[in-house]
Amino acid sequence: MARNCIGLVLCLGAGIALSASAVPAKEAPAPAAPPAADTPAAYSRYKAEDWLGKFPNYPSMLKLDENLSRQDAQFNAPSLSTCAGCHPQQYEDWQNSMHAMAFQDPVYLGELNLAVKAVGKGVSKQCEGCHTAAAFLLGETEKEFDFEQLSDLAKAGVSCDVCHSIKQATHLETPTGEPENGSYVLSPNKKDEKTGESKLTKYGPFPPYEGCGGGFHECVESPLHRSAELCAGCHQVFHYQEHFPIEHTYAEWKKSIYSVKGVQCQDCHMVDIETFKRSADSFVLPKRGEYRHYFNGANFVQYFLAELKAKKEGDEKMAANAKKKFDMAVERLQAAAELEVEPFYNGEGDLSKIRVRVHNRRAGHNLPTSLSNIRQMWLEVLITDSKGNVLLKSGFLDKKGELDPKTYNFNSDGMNIDMGFAADPWEVVSFSRHDTIPPKGYRDVYYTLVNEAKDPEIKFSAKLRFRQASQKVVEKLLSHQPKGIDLEKIYGLTAVPEVPVVDMTEKSLTIKTKGEPEKVK
Repeated sequence: MARNCIGLVLCLGAGIALSASAVPAKEAPAPAAPPAADTPAAYSRYKAEDWLGKFPNYPSMLKLDENLSRQDAQFNAPSLSTCAGCHPQQYEDWQNSMHAMAFQDPVYLGELNLAVKAVGKGVSKQCEGCHTAAAFLLGETEKEFDFEQLSDLAKAGVSCDVCHSIKQATHLETPTGEPENGSYVLSPNKKDEKTGESKLTKYGPFPPYEGCGGGFHECVESPLHRSAELCAGCHQVFHYQEHFPIEHTYAEWKKSIYSVKGVQCQDCHMVDIETFKRSADSFVLPKRGEYRHYFNGANFVQYFLAELKAKKEGDEKMAANAKKKFDMAVERLQAAAELEVEPFYNGEGDLSKIRVRVHNRRAGHNLPTSLSNIRQMWLEVLITDSKGNVLLKSGFLDKKGELDPKTYNFNSDGMNIDMGFAADPWEVVSFSRHDTIPPKGYRDVYYTLVNEAKDPEIKFSAKLRFRQASQKVVEKLLSHQPKGIDLEKIYGLTAVPEVPVVDMTEKSLTIKTKGEPEKVK
């Protein structure tokens, strides 16, 4: 009986990606332990004691202004009596944003809780210095805490007072000499040494105008707030000990055409969808009135949870706010990439392979970015013959929400200190595979075909799909919440929901199995 034989060949712009399944070997006798004197000491490039003098909250690089003590520092949680009273639009934009939810996100909190149990409370400094910077500097998260008992300031995460208290970046002073783990100096107020009185100080991108601050705070123009360096310190997450870049988003941008053209993080993530598209397509910078405090990106799961929380509380306005941000995140993802499909024919004119080229059209950093060893962006491919018989399926989810083993994932594989596979951030000190798509770049995946049935045409369909993490990972993190987090009480969840998947883009076409032979270029 005639049959079609189809195989999958995975080729990247920089070379060929090969994968292999681990095969259990026969057990060999354990070697005798070497004498203690010959046992090498655990290696680390960086010693904490060498850096605590410069960064007292190490492994976080976050510092309080040296002219302020914890007792002197005056941070305020956003509310109608503070920020929202004078800046209602900015406050509404910030609500349910990823900055607002940075220390409420149960996926993050599950990871933080697991890290503390695995490594110790000290590792949490690396996380808390960015996720709840103000409360962290005031010492609120120093010891084990009950989340329910935390202050509004702590729960506000990356609040107005955090970003607008950044006086200085210390990116070049870190162990790696680049932005990492909250490399900033925060100065929420200035203290008059003669009178002892304090004046709240807020840093922003524009020159102060008459009456700026309304008598509540002083306004200071900060060029830092107009640049990507403002974001860099917390959007570069390095291993707490070895300082390997687990998240390297700023560096991805820095090496991109967006940086060359002067398009900053704010020009895409602090604007609405249409302005974002214009920034990415034409490198036209937004006008002052076009900036918004959305901080919108691909983390749509948190918006989904925020909507559940608001509905549980009976707050329809907040639920609508979260839904708007969810829709915006999905639209950004769907605007970010594009697929090209092209068939190739051998010397006899037979279809030999099909190339899917995945373009990063509008992300100013790699696609995906952030925790790329956890993120999943993959191709779902279906090939059928002229009668509808399935010739190849790849990238489909099973009943448990897991991807089939043929799936091609544009992400990374983490490596631990012993060169084994690792997924947890406190274990990842290198990548064994890093296959994300650079800004305005692409990656190629090839599918091969031996057309023994001699069908005149086949149907080819490809989808680029994205989710923040696998079902298994999300189930693990949501089941390890810290004290004070009750998912049913907060979100109404009695079981882990199915992780939402976004179809970013797709392409379907009919391909003839005979054609013009490929020419050697």
